[in-house]
Amino acid sequence: MSARWTYGDIVVRREVLGLAPIDQCPGSSPEWIGKSWAAIPVFVVEDNDDALVTYIAPGAEFGFPAGDWPTPNGAHPWSGRGGWSGHGALMVQRPGEHHAVWHFWSGPDRKFACWYINLQTSFVRTAVGYDTQDLELDIVVLPDGSWSLKDLDVLPDRVAEGRFSPPLVDWIVSLGGELTDELDAGRRWWDDRWVDWRPDPGWNRPLLPPNWREGGG
Repeated sequence: MSARWTYGDIVVRREVLGLAPIDQCPGSSPEWIGKSWAAIPVFVVEDNDDALVTYIAPGAEFGFPAGDWPTPNGAHPWSGRGGWSGHGALMVQRPGEHHAVWHFWSGPDRKFACWYINLQTSFVRTAVGYDTQDLELDIVVLPDGSWSLKDLDVLPDRVAEGRFSPPLVDWIVSLGGELTDELDAGRRWWDDRWVDWRPDPGWNRPLLPPNWREGGG
């Protein structure tokens, strides 16, 4: 288990299947439960009691472990990508919460584009970084406060693939509803200061460390 990290540390963010607090595959135990199927190195910006803030830099290397994964072709949906493209993304996740607020920028002048509330399980620290599970449903929030749901329509596909159970989808939709209720009430629970944040100029094209598979499945 890792101690607190400091500014500039490179840790591994891994996506692991089966971390949600709802039975993902009732009545069966597929071999991919608890296993990592994607990884990327991220820079640590802040790590404190309030939040873990990490940054995906341009060109950050993707890692996709081999396996028979619950997708139509048996591979991670991004398995053809070698690294992160475009501007980087800043991720802010408070301990114990099943979502993170991603920050995106666009264009040559790196203009702030949107907040992206990524529904994902609360992070779990490992020997090499931290693990989470992406829950597919997302909320895109524009600078003017307007929002839209993303990927609600794919949740039935995840059930058909066997990756999500119907109770898990119900829980994800309910969680999304709680967050959109907050937005409709005009509440913004994240810190706006990150909109103007800029990464260290040297934070580019980090590679996965040799031990990136350690610390879990």
